Amino acid sequence: MNYSGSCHCGAVRFHFTAPTVTDGLRCNCSICLKKGALMSNYFIAPEHLKIEAPEEALSSYQFATHVAKHYFCNRCGIYTFHETKRKPGYYRVNLGCVDGIDSLSLPVVLADGAAF
Repeated sequence: MNYSGSCHCGAVRFHFTAPTVTDGLRCNCSICLKKGALMSNYFIAPEHLKIEAPEEALSSYQFATHVAKHYFCNRCGIYTFHETKRKPGYYRVNLGCVDGIDSLSLPVVLADGAAF
C-alpha cells in the first residue's frame, strides 16, 4: 500500500510503502510514554520512505544510546516518524499523521521498549 502523511502545519510531509495498516504500536520506553503517539507496527525500509521537508523545518532528537532518531516538525512540534533503535536505519511512522487512517480506532499492540 502507498501512504502519505504530514505534520499538523504541513511543513513536513512523507510518503511510504508498507503493508496494510491493521493495528498500531505503543511503547513503554521513556520518550514514547511522553509523546503518546501510535506508531506503525512494522519497520519501514529507508528506500520505502520519502521525506519532503525544508531542512529548517525537520528536527531530530536523540538520547541515551543515540541510535534512534525521533523526528519532529520544529514549526508545529508534531512527531512524524523515527529511525528505530531495534532496527537501525529503518523507520516507524506516527499513524496519527497518516492521511486516511483513524489511529484512534485501531487495535493497539504494546511493546516493552523500556526493556530493550
